[in-house]
Amino acid sequence: MNDSKIDTSSRDLWEKAKSFYLMTLHSIEEKSQAERYFGMITSVANEEGKFVIFTHNEFAADLIRKEYANKIKGSFLLAGASSELEIEVRYDPASKPALVVPTFRPTSQINQQQQMPVSSFVSTLPLKEEFTFSEFVSGPSNSFAIAAAKAVVANPGKTGYNPLFIHGGTGLGKTHLMQAIGNELKQRNQSLAICYITAEEYLNEYINHMKMDKVHKFREKYRSVDVLLIDDVQFFKVGGGIQEEFFNTFNALKDKRKQIVMTSDVPPKDLVAIESRLISRFEGGMLQEIESPNIETRLAIISKKAESLSVKIPNIVLNFIAENIKSHVRAMEGALATVEVFVSANPNMMIDKNILMKILDDFIQKESSLKKLTIEEIQQTCAKRFGTTMADILSHERTQTLVTPRQLAMYISRKYTSKGLQEIAKAFDKKHATIISGVKTIQQRLSNEPSLKTDLEEILSTLGYKLSDSME
Repeated sequence: MNDSKIDTSSRDLWEKAKSFYLMTLHSIEEKSQAERYFGMITSVANEEGKFVIFTHNEFAADLIRKEYANKIKGSFLLAGASSELEIEVRYDPASKPALVVPTFRPTSQINQQQQMPVSSFVSTLPLKEEFTFSEFVSGPSNSFAIAAAKAVVANPGKTGYNPLFIHGGTGLGKTHLMQAIGNELKQRNQSLAICYITAEEYLNEYINHMKMDKVHKFREKYRSVDVLLIDDVQFFKVGGGIQEEFFNTFNALKDKRKQIVMTSDVPPKDLVAIESRLISRFEGGMLQEIESPNIETRLAIISKKAESLSVKIPNIVLNFIAENIKSHVRAMEGALATVEVFVSANPNMMIDKNILMKILDDFIQKESSLKKLTIEEIQQTCAKRFGTTMADILSHERTQTLVTPRQLAMYISRKYTSKGLQEIAKAFDKKHATIISGVKTIQQRLSNEPSLKTDLEEILSTLGYKLSDSME
């Protein structure tokens, strides 16, 4: 693509439209996914009434075209674009060099600086530059995981830390820590081929290559990396050959002493949808858990976040948030953002606890509701809505009339309470992975089944919630 295609007005229009679109998304999960996909965009251009979005690979172009091209049209109108504007997504070959693994010539033939060529491998998903060790707040809940991550950086591929498997609840920093490894290794050695991808996107890419009869290219790509960072491995599915493919790729990388880092909501032993031979591989390296932070760590996290804001946040605010917002790190970040807006609009106003109670009333009420709402209450409400019983909800029968209310109850318990996976699994008498699978299934169905969304809204209303009250 020529530079002449890129202009400031196109970039500004895209940034405005992107911001408007992200504001329409209610859940953190939707926003995170959209930001990941938009991060694959290399440039934009306006070509005679057609707005063209360029990406660095065909996989990214296909994903954005299918998932977002139609959804973002309204956001372009809000940003001032013409209603006649067409949106097109293209792969720009010029933005990505061919995939090769760097090779080195003897020192006698080349000087030290030339001996470190920049890798031409481009990650499937971009590493976020802000995800560094210096930006990751350490505390008793994560200190061992941080130490293991730094050990990987010091000796990538070393047997005792390969693979490194990091597990823990949502929003505790697993992805941050994993990408910090990638960013640090990239800074130390620009020649390393580092790839970051989620398990779901790895699966989608594999399926796309199968359809095009190009599995050999997929295989070549992922077996040629120096560092493979793979997020949310609990979403690997049984069947379709994907676990066989990953098993062989895993072994190929290990044999070449290439580093593998994975994250999951649960430890390997609780990944019931994963083949036992893969679980044994996952457990063959270093397992590290990240736990929920205590109040001291919460205060350190929110203080670190406040340092990057454009306005100075008083200490009373930071202490108040750390003491009162306990359910989720992302909930703390949302509370801080709310106060930032208030402080920006009222820079000379004195802030005390009474004012903070009013400003953050929604967050406080939500925390209070989370403590009161029980999993049993959710199960009973779902059973009543679908004309079934608690015994059916807790049974192992797989008929669709029972699976839907059961999985909805799992989804609500996971998304609208502060209960951990272990507690939810125990309440349903199910494995951790069954809960994860149920939540994922409902999440996928909600985007395609309006009637199911109506059921969810009515159940939540009975419980005193709205869709937008989700913790994620």
